[in-house]
Amino acid sequence: MKALILAGGFGTRLRPLSCTRPKLLFPIANRSMLDWTLERLSKSGIKDVVLAVNYMAEALQRYFGRSRYGVKITYSRERMPLGTGGPIKMAEKILRGKETFFVLNGDVLCEIDYRDQLKAHKKNKALATIALRAVKDTSRFGVVDIDDKNRIHRFVEKPKPEEAPSNLINAGVYVLEPTVLGYIPTGRKVSTEREIFPKLASEGKLYGYRYDGWWIDIGKPEDYVQANRAALDRVAGSKPVIGKNVEIHPDARILPPSIIGDNVRIESKVFVGQYTCIGDGCVLKSGSEVSHSIIFPHVWIDSFSSIQGAMIGEKVIIGQFAKIGEGVLIGDNSIISEKVTLTKNVTVCPSKEVDESILEPRQVM
Repeated sequence: MKALILAGGFGTRLRPLSCTRPKLLFPIANRSMLDWTLERLSKSGIKDVVLAVNYMAEALQRYFGRSRYGVKITYSRERMPLGTGGPIKMAEKILRGKETFFVLNGDVLCEIDYRDQLKAHKKNKALATIALRAVKDTSRFGVVDIDDKNRIHRFVEKPKPEEAPSNLINAGVYVLEPTVLGYIPTGRKVSTEREIFPKLASEGKLYGYRYDGWWIDIGKPEDYVQANRAALDRVAGSKPVIGKNVEIHPDARILPPSIIGDNVRIESKVFVGQYTCIGDGCVLKSGSEVSHSIIFPHVWIDSFSSIQGAMIGEKVIIGQFAKIGEGVLIGDNSIISEKVTLTKNVTVCPSKEVDESILEPRQVM
């Protein structure tokens, strides 16, 4: 079987970090978002993956190459954004044949049993089977009206709360028969959720597969933070994970769950608190403190600086006695000068130098 992963999104709500990398290369507990998905597909027996790419496609191709975890990777590149359905149609020649295939939203992390979803799809003789998950707030998602046999009668994309037919939303993992490709128009932007699924539902050919496990749709910074927290609970819940060639001073403190990448240097009296990811090649100078934060690779954190609840992009320099507060996002290659304070929800665009404190939410461009 093949799986197509929709990997062309711009990640606009994750700027400025997405200004310099595609969303699927964002680290989750120091592994790229897409690594988590590819590994799970491999363990489920899927060895042939198509990446539907657009934004920063070259970065994905350089990073993943032609195989990963024993999975063969083929790239299908959009020259213009084609929505969620257009990329599936564009990959038709790669997906050709009579085999059922999976389609996954690349920015969804979950632990779905792909084999069990396929089994339910075959049992129902469906043309399409959507993984469904119950949520409290349905306004961000496609919502289904479903019967006790799991046949979907209506598919409503991002309804108002009072108009939602249920609390079961599209979880972004589909099993499709090749016949579905004939429902998708060629050469234009197509919304699977607004055009294809409603059509299949009206014909009684769309089914749901209910899933209640770990599931995160990474659209906003708070979703990205949640994904890292959930991953850290899984891999480092009782003991910090320490990479290769790491120098840690004896009086530094590192609390779990946290992860330290390869070639990191942690000096005396450094404190690394819970739910912290330190990327490869970072330096934490004496007396610095980092908690509840995501630190991308090759960041320099100078002496007695404090980072609490922030996301710091690659190759950023944090000066001495700087204070970085909750919700702050700092783009790659930026410099935060000594004694500067950035308070809640300040964002700094890539390659900027900030030499004065910012005490109210705003963007540094």
